[in-house]
Amino acid sequence: HEARRALVYLLRQGSALARQKSEIFELICRYQDALRNHLENMYLRLVIDERYGVAFIANAQNPEDEDDDGESVRLISRRTLTLYDTLLIRVLRKYFQDRETQGEHKIIIDIETVEAGLSPFLPLTNSTRSDRKQLVTSLKRMIEKRILVVVRGSEERFEISPLIRHVVSAEFLQHMLNEYQRLADEQSGDEQLGDDPQDDD
Repeated sequence: HEARRALVYLLRQGSALARQKSEIFELICRYQDALRNHLENMYLRLVIDERYGVAFIANAQNPEDEDDDGESVRLISRRTLTLYDTLLIRVLRKYFQDRETQGEHKIIIDIETVEAGLSPFLPLTNSTRSDRKQLVTSLKRMIEKRILVVVRGSEERFEISPLIRHVVSAEFLQHMLNEYQRLADEQSGDEQLGDDPQDDD
């Protein structure tokens, strides 16, 4: 019963954070072998990070892409993030990494800090720092995905979930930083030359 309860939670929610659901997380760790065996039959894998109190399910790393009828066997469909959401994840991951390096365990970020981190890259999205509505919508998506948790008593402060460590690795973060900085520099250079941004690829 306990193992099934943990499995149902994972299949419904996709992830479990020890800080939010300590009992469920403990059950996942206790029955992880049985859960892994069951999930493997659905081309899924269980990832547990006990140090940070994170558990989640993901597609198997090397599943068969299609069955005999050409149908995808992936239970979790791939989704493409918008450029704005990708930039937001970059800001959150960088902030998390910096604070973690300083020894913080519960990492809180406010909406003004998020805006400041996004500012250099907003020209790439045709947005401005005043586009608070777009930012709020993107933050809500991060909350739904459990990358962010709203701090109780404040709608503009968020705890960054350790789940973000598995969404974006430190190596990929650096790659993103370099690429977006290059794009931002190119955009800035084009504007200084008086080029029409709409002509850019």
